[in-house]
Amino acid sequence: MTALRPERESGTAYGQSSGDSYGGAGDQGTSYGQQPYGGPGAHGDWYGGAASAAADQGGGYGADGYGSERYGAQTYGAETYQEPYAQPQHTQPQHTRPQHPQHVRQEQPAYIPPPDDETVALRIADTAAAAGSRSAARSAEAADDSPMGGRAARRKAAKRRHGRRGAGRPDAAATEADQDAPGAPRSRLEARRQARARRPSPATLASRAIGEVFITTGVLMLLFVSYQLWWTNIRAHAQADKEASSLQNDWASGKRNPGSFEPGQGFALLHIPKLDVVVPIAEGISNKQVLDRGMVGHYGEGKLKTAMPDAKTGNFGLAGHRNTHGEPFRYINRLTPGDDIVVETQDKFFVYKMASILPVTSPSNVSVLEPVPPGSGFTKPGRYITLTTCTPEFTSKYRMIVWGKMVEERPRSKGKPDALVS
Repeated sequence: MTALRPERESGTAYGQSSGDSYGGAGDQGTSYGQQPYGGPGAHGDWYGGAASAAADQGGGYGADGYGSERYGAQTYGAETYQEPYAQPQHTQPQHTRPQHPQHVRQEQPAYIPPPDDETVALRIADTAAAAGSRSAARSAEAADDSPMGGRAARRKAAKRRHGRRGAGRPDAAATEADQDAPGAPRSRLEARRQARARRPSPATLASRAIGEVFITTGVLMLLFVSYQLWWTNIRAHAQADKEASSLQNDWASGKRNPGSFEPGQGFALLHIPKLDVVVPIAEGISNKQVLDRGMVGHYGEGKLKTAMPDAKTGNFGLAGHRNTHGEPFRYINRLTPGDDIVVETQDKFFVYKMASILPVTSPSNVSVLEPVPPGSGFTKPGRYITLTTCTPEFTSKYRMIVWGKMVEERPRSKGKPDALVS
């Protein structure tokens, strides 16, 4: 409620008397409150015991004060106020009517709103200390809210959850690992059981051993086949070429003469122009000394002995590999009647024409080497050649026979025959 005020007399401002107005002594005609608060005679001296001196000089509002009533020792109605009002510091005086002491309100502390964590306004980041204190407070609250009573209870609960070695809640990584591996053992006993379950059985071990044996055998067979089909040809061709060069050098120097030869000794060269074959002819049909070295062997020993090319009549029998070890006779099945077969010696060339072929016969059929071989088409003695090899390819179960008849004997002094020139 707004307090009543005495009307201002003409020519007199509020607080006309010296020392009794708000703001100290004011001059006549001075407006209310011209003097700043806080000067001499201000409200600090008005209230309390010091205001009585100003009251004697006509303090209060106007000349007579406030309805002949003063603050301080004067009476207000029937009651006497012995205790002065205390003005709060740093507050502006309110010109309100004084109230009864029992109705005076107690000063309340200033209201400070709680901090709003969700505000969108700018704010200063919490310091590390503040963050630490809040974290400690939350930890304390969580500890207070925890149903476990003490350290012993927590240990028991941890053992029940995580086994004997459990020491509290697992970290996030361990928890994720447990979730990813649902069958992870929870104790040593479970770990042993799982290890025994993962241990392979005897049948599994046996199957693994058999599989390894098969794999090893397959690898060895592959290596053997590669050796037979590839490496033996390379080595045999190198040995045959070396023998042919050595033989030609001996002929040029006159070291070798026609006649009898030792087993494994080369004495002639076989030319098959259609098949592009040039291979040395050595005495004997031994695999180790002759055939496996890439050469062609002459049947010249024992019951299988055949005539030499320079004989007036007879059958010149030769043997050679069809596969592996140089394979000089691999494609003799492609020969047709009339194809040239030339035998070159130190002093002559012997030219034969292919006459007939026996595709398959038994390895024991030695009659094909007779002077007049049956099944060759020859009916009387003559100068013949017989080529023998294995069939079918990559086996030695049967034999293939090719026969030819001599058509020309040409001395080396006359040069090469037409079969080798063309």
